[in-house]
Amino acid sequence: MRIISGEKKGKKICPPKNLLIRPTTDKAKEALFNIITNIYDITNCNILDIYSGSGNISYEFASRGAKKIISVDSNRNCIKFIDKIAKDESFPITTFQCKAEKFIEKSSESFAIIFADPPYKYSVNNHKYLIEKVLEKKLLKENGIIIIEHDKKKDLSVINRFKEVRNYGGCCFSFFE
Repeated sequence: MRIISGEKKGKKICPPKNLLIRPTTDKAKEALFNIITNIYDITNCNILDIYSGSGNISYEFASRGAKKIISVDSNRNCIKFIDKIAKDESFPITTFQCKAEKFIEKSSESFAIIFADPPYKYSVNNHKYLIEKVLEKKLLKENGIIIIEHDKKKDLSVINRFKEVRNYGGCCFSFFE
């Protein structure tokens, strides 16, 4: 995987083979960030990246100038890898090793952009619960957006606050306000 744009544009990041991850493809990531940067000035946004995996999305936000990024994943090895890359590249990423739901339950901070890439096996009800908890805990700033990456077999348009879905090959991004 590589960083698409920003200060570290072109930087290749090679996660260890033992990480059980499914990084967002460069094509899908580039399309996603074209959408985001047309709506937000990333340099003024604080970001929450849950189910961070390799940290791929967090690195892209950092390279594009986000000042504060929180990456959450339950896998200890993923968090160790994100911490290493953040340190090596001087990225403003803070990590938490815990389940996303636990982080959401305990957090009191609000975010302009919340990106979630849960396992593709998650049901629509799991996604609905996640969005409802984020909104209930007021973790999304006014005019903020929640983006969920999922497989194209899932229809998340049935969930409250759905705005749109974008399909890029086998993956989709659903946007919620």
